[in-house]
Amino acid sequence: METPVIAKKGPYILDVEAGTYYFCTCGKSANQPFCDGSHKGSSFVPKKVEIAEAKKVAFCGCKHSGNGAFCDGTHAKL
Repeated sequence: METPVIAKKGPYILDVEAGTYYFCTCGKSANQPFCDGSHKGSSFVPKKVEIAEAKKVAFCGCKHSGNGAFCDGTHAKL
């Protein structure tokens, strides 16, 4: 099993609008925390994230969160 690249040892805190987003799971995207297709040729696939209303979101930067696309503090242990 491949290990994701740690894009950032901390969350990407963003104000997002309601909608569908594709979270980068490989850590290689130049458009962090979102997918830009850099995973092609690997076992990684982007994670579809549905946001119901405009809000501030802490997306995982280390790609090791146990909370899917959202930061759970795992980066502090890496």
